[in-house]
Amino acid sequence: MKTLIIGCGNLLRGDDGVGPILIRRLWEIGLPEGVRVADGGTAGMDVAFQMRGADRVIIVDACRTGASPGTLYRVPGDQLEQLPPLEGINLHAFRWDHALAFGRWLLKDAYPRDITVFLIEGECFDHGAPLSPAVQARMEELAQSLATTLDTIDAVC
Repeated sequence: MKTLIIGCGNLLRGDDGVGPILIRRLWEIGLPEGVRVADGGTAGMDVAFQMRGADRVIIVDACRTGASPGTLYRVPGDQLEQLPPLEGINLHAFRWDHALAFGRWLLKDAYPRDITVFLIEGECFDHGAPLSPAVQARMEELAQSLATTLDTIDAVC
């Protein structure tokens, strides 16, 4: 099985950078065989193309729902493909969640059979801020789980 882990978010905006920071942490920890990682940053279109040919894709990003900072959500990718149509489409408005629907249409048989999205509730999205302590702790826990128990990822969350 080929697994791709994509970290999404903006490194310049505090907790929004948790996805790319998790990818850097996975590089430090070391990746299990058959796993590759990609920094999706804020380029949703790139996420669609990165997924080509992967059996399984795991996307990690920050979210803002009002829950306690560091809360971890696990969402099946197919639940996020049904978004309202984009209005005034441009590359800045095209996010990774749009990439899921676009990727299914574009990649057809090369679209991953399993996509899981992990969202970590952020606390501070200020420009130049570091990860908040709760988000940093959850990111580290998720990185360790992904690096060591990827085959039993159902145990996470």
